[in-house]
Amino acid sequence: MSTQEQADRIRAQVRQRYADIVRQRGSDCCGSDGCCDDASSDIEHIQRLGYSAEEACCVPEGANFSLGCGNPIAIASLQPGETVLDLGSGAGFDCFLAARAVGETGRVIGVDMTPDMISRARENAARGGYANVEFRLGEIEHLPVADGQIDLIMSNCVINLSPDKEAVYAEAFRALKPGGRLAIADTVATAPLPDEVRADMASWSACISGSAVIDDIEEMLREAGFVQIRIQPIDESRELVREWTSNSRVEDYVLSATITAVKP
Repeated sequence: MSTQEQADRIRAQVRQRYADIVRQRGSDCCGSDGCCDDASSDIEHIQRLGYSAEEACCVPEGANFSLGCGNPIAIASLQPGETVLDLGSGAGFDCFLAARAVGETGRVIGVDMTPDMISRARENAARGGYANVEFRLGEIEHLPVADGQIDLIMSNCVINLSPDKEAVYAEAFRALKPGGRLAIADTVATAPLPDEVRADMASWSACISGSAVIDDIEEMLREAGFVQIRIQPIDESRELVREWTSNSRVEDYVLSATITAVKP
């Protein structure tokens, strides 16, 4: 199988998995069901990711699928009037939180490759009256945004799903204004993954198999042109990661992390 065929297979697997999540409104890659309006357990889950209970329930119903592995808003230092781009925006949860921070003078753009997710996110935006939020269908390796238009790019447990992370970071660099920044929550590999885990397609869509080694992520960011790179694994995420897959001891290889960087 060629590299391109493998990449296409991964994208198809991931797209199908997240389309199924929307249609079923069911379990996510982190093992939680429903949304915060349905069960107190989901509030507890979203708090484990670093959100407050108020954040979990202040967005339109149906926006919170608890699909992340952290809280990029917490490290974003958003300011009123900024333009924000969310890579892999899902049903819009982080976009709606960002919209509150940037205010009416700001703007938030969500990009997702799953048509069902885009449809759901647009419905949620209309229901919540978010005039400063829009959602665009596209791949994060080929962002549907112009050069140098974005103040902050955020993402929550999505870049690990890409088979071409170098392209993701290059596109992020292109889209950012000079001085623009990244605020990413993602999974990272603290050691090379075993071959059987890396080859498992189900583990790809479960946010495991595509996790890049920390040194490789830093090198990809540097090659894209970023500076002030900081990658901080979250040791407390081991329990969370353990719930995502039946592969034994995967938490010995994969953790959640925060990733920040700046475009000069």
